Amino acid sequence: MTNKQSTSASLILQNAQGHMNERATTYDQPDGERSMSATVTMFNALTESHLSEEQGWLFMVCLKLNRAQQGDLRLDSYEDGAAYFALAGEAASQERA
Repeated sequence: MTNKQSTSASLILQNAQGHMNERATTYDQPDGERSMSATVTMFNALTESHLSEEQGWLFMVCLKLNRAQQGDLRLDSYEDGAAYFALAGEAASQERA
């Protein structure tokens, strides 16, 4: 959805939280969709890489940063980016604490 209206950082974060809550329902996980660990395990096996879960989420942040600069304004790129960065922080707190 393209959005030409101005918004606030607070609303972007609220929407990011809403997306995470929606994914919790969609993927039937109490804390929301948490497929990155399995995804990086699969990626590492296929590519003989050593990507961590945190790095997987940071990869997704980079994807959203790139998409945010292409075409018309799409606020969902910023909302998803905020959610992915929060998930990267969560993974970092578990991996590097």
